[in-house]
Amino acid sequence: MTNLSFLANMIPRLSMSTSSLPVLANGGVSSSFLTVVRYASKKAGGSSKNPPGRPRGKHRGIKKLDSTWVTRGTILVRQRGLEYHPGLNVGLGRDRTLYALEPGVVVMTTEKCNPNWLHPEIARFYAEYKEEEIPIYKTYFHIIPDPQHQNFRLVDLV
Repeated sequence: MTNLSFLANMIPRLSMSTSSLPVLANGGVSSSFLTVVRYASKKAGGSSKNPPGRPRGKHRGIKKLDSTWVTRGTILVRQRGLEYHPGLNVGLGRDRTLYALEPGVVVMTTEKCNPNWLHPEIARFYAEYKEEEIPIYKTYFHIIPDPQHQNFRLVDLV
């Protein structure tokens, strides 16, 4: 049974026997009057300025500048490589973040670097300098701690 003959059989059952649809000699309905209309079932998606393949930036760089007073644990620099090195009272995090070990004033200096070539991080980042006798100058971050008070008491008087 074809689709047209099925529809022709359904039309009288739907009480459309007096319909104005043209009926063919073999009992079928003309196909020019049977059109299928499809409507949108979902709304079209819009475009986005922030596609999922482009994540936000990591906000790396210098966070505290020279002569800034910081507390213990303050992040001084977020970096990807070893562009900046830790100095006095500055720690190096697992992701090479520099942070303050003591409260005090931040001091940035440029110093001649004498790297330990046996350390894996140094070997990774400074491999091209190992064979050459060229001095390496790097920026170091130091924390100068606050001066200690000068008021002392003898233990016997306390």
